Amino acid sequence: MSDAPGSSDDRISKLCLIRSANIGPVTYRHLLVRFGTASAALAAIPELAARGGGRAPQLADINDIRREIARVEKLGAHYLFMGDAAYPTLLAELENAPPVLIVRGNTDLLKRPAVAIVGARNASAAACRFARGLAQSLAGEGVTVVSGLARGIDTAAHVGSLDGGTVAVIASGIDIVFPPENAELQEAVATRGLLIAEQPPGTEPRARHFPYRNRIIAGIAAGTVVVEAAPKSGSLITARLAAEAGREVMAVPGSPLDPRAQGCNGLIREGATLIQSAADIMEAIRPIDLRAVRSPGQEFSGPPVSADAGENDRRLVTGLLGHTPVPVDELIRQSGLTPALVATVLLELELASRLERHAGGRVSLSSS
Repeated sequence: MSDAPGSSDDRISKLCLIRSANIGPVTYRHLLVRFGTASAALAAIPELAARGGGRAPQLADINDIRREIARVEKLGAHYLFMGDAAYPTLLAELENAPPVLIVRGNTDLLKRPAVAIVGARNASAAACRFARGLAQSLAGEGVTVVSGLARGIDTAAHVGSLDGGTVAVIASGIDIVFPPENAELQEAVATRGLLIAEQPPGTEPRARHFPYRNRIIAGIAAGTVVVEAAPKSGSLITARLAAEAGREVMAVPGSPLDPRAQGCNGLIREGATLIQSAADIMEAIRPIDLRAVRSPGQEFSGPPVSADAGENDRRLVTGLLGHTPVPVDELIRQSGLTPALVATVLLELELASRLERHAGGRVSLSSS
């Protein structure tokens, strides 16, 4: 295959890498930094896994990848790889940013400032009306409104911003409608706004997919507004992810007598910005300077980074690992090894199915 960046073969190699077992977004980044191209990384995986003490993961079949590409094209969608000019700039800042997105619609909406509006699926009529008005006002100010196309607040946010600019991130494949009653709205977003999926076509939404979707919603946006949310809800997960990414977290207050307001009131008590109007949102996100953000794909620029770990390095890092997640920075500090060497050992262990990655840049030995 040709390794020329952006070539058809290069994109097929990237998809093969992304769709292979044991290779998540963080591992994908490390492999491209380490080897420069996806094809070189694919060729190196068996040896890396052997060094990590296990079998090489099952690599994606190139024929399956070609069929996926044909399906995406038939659906009128296309791929956005990290490093492409249209890939969302703020999303690329996340350590676990999706290596590729599948999109239908107007990608120019990703060039505008964006705000996420999320909330309860069983939201009150008043909250839905408020969210719809917020979204309409923000879109009228040239802000792209991002949400997850769920029932309740998400639906209200998309309806309110459909004419001005809305982006829906779904937990399924680009061709799967969920919830079923939003079939018409999902198609409207795809034709008048932008529809985004991380999962391959044909993928039904599973519980584990929704946190992945939530990180994309929070990652695209300069800030996240929560309108009604129960404690431990998915909306609060999105808010937490936004806070971890250094984005503005905002919440609409509600009655203490309504359980659906407990999540928002709790966020405000913890320091989230209280929101009563679109003007409050505009004031909160204005200090964020998008010019200070790195361009997408910058982490892949330059020559491959060489860091061959020796057996002593592997024993040292593995000895520091246990089943309790530990920050990678702590492994670097305690081992005295360079970050590149520690990253190489962790990469080898992960490809050998001996390592698990956790939120917040933490790792542990695999429990399986």
